Amino acid sequence: MGSVSLKIGDGTARFRRTSVCSSAVNLLMLFSVVTTNLFALYAFSSHSQANSPLVHQSNNISLVSQHLSLILREIDSSQRKLAQMEKQMLGYESIDLSRPNIVPELKLFLQRHQLPLGKDSRTGITEMVSSVGHSCEKSADLLSQYMSYKVFDRCPDDWSLGQKLILRACEPLPRRRCLAKTVQKQDLSRSPDSLWRSVSNKSVNWSGLGCKSFDCLKGKKLSRECVGCFDLGNEKDRFVKVKGKNDFLIDDVLGLGSGKIRIGFDISGGSGTFAARMAEKNVTIITNSLNNGAPFSEFIAARGLFPLFLSLDHRFPFLDNVFDLIHASSGLDVEGKPEKFEFLMFDLDRVLKPGGLFWLDNFYCANDEKKKDLTRLIERFGYKKLKWVIGEKADAQVYLSAVLQKPVRA
Repeated sequence: MGSVSLKIGDGTARFRRTSVCSSAVNLLMLFSVVTTNLFALYAFSSHSQANSPLVHQSNNISLVSQHLSLILREIDSSQRKLAQMEKQMLGYESIDLSRPNIVPELKLFLQRHQLPLGKDSRTGITEMVSSVGHSCEKSADLLSQYMSYKVFDRCPDDWSLGQKLILRACEPLPRRRCLAKTVQKQDLSRSPDSLWRSVSNKSVNWSGLGCKSFDCLKGKKLSRECVGCFDLGNEKDRFVKVKGKNDFLIDDVLGLGSGKIRIGFDISGGSGTFAARMAEKNVTIITNSLNNGAPFSEFIAARGLFPLFLSLDHRFPFLDNVFDLIHASSGLDVEGKPEKFEFLMFDLDRVLKPGGLFWLDNFYCANDEKKKDLTRLIERFGYKKLKWVIGEKADAQVYLSAVLQKPVRA
């Protein structure tokens, strides 16, 4: 899902109903065709009673020329109207840098810069354009607030503002020319001790959060995947002890990979325990996280693991076919919308290598239809079912756990 700057628009755009757009386009094109034919008919039928053949011919040529220019102007106007309609219906807009609420730093960042030697022979580009998410246009006031700072000075302590923009699909955020607030990382341990050592409260920026200590977070349910997940004493049993038939052990899953699991991507949420257990098996895991209600990213980093501060609406910044393993849970069901879920699944399939494993860990099936939709989508990918378990937990809700293998596609 790439992104562009001034001409805002990327693969994450939320498309409206195509029937409305198609009807409008058809009506506009029909109007253009009818108008063009009427002008042409008028041009060749006017002044047919001229006094002489030469005058008649001259008048016809003049009329045809005039009406041809008029038709071309009409077509050009129709094309501009059509482009504007597409922008409005598809959600694409341009950031109007002339608006009074756009701060100078944002204008400077978004300016196009011509290449000094003209067109680049390798890429074909003639100018450098800075990237910013297309939905930033809808949050221009917040974006200007984010870009309000003293150049070469300290940035405002506004990481939560940046995350708010990300959650509104204003992603990627523009770069800034200020120094981010630093927090002294105290009492950090060396790996592998850091995987299970308590993290100091002083090593985290608590601004913008309700809790101001890890003791406050212990026992809290922050999501389905994070119930007391900052209590590492309770987390130690995860993935190494089975609590129900939907729980798979890490050793069993790695065994299905025939010793070829080296790097993976975790989008299940939580405090990094899956990555920690995999690190003990010499498997490197990148953990996708946002600081929703807690300092997840900083906590994961303090454990000596790799956090990726990115929303699931964003195209994953990885090349195709790079991961041996993907681990996901209920957070996979983005806002419960089937279209967004399908876009996310296709992007996960893109970054998973052929023969790689997709571990679906305790995916919550809100209803039977949700389970059927997920099953049909998995079947369309052609994944091989290595493990497939559907069961109820103590809360009488249905969960699906599976280990799937991506096929080799010609």
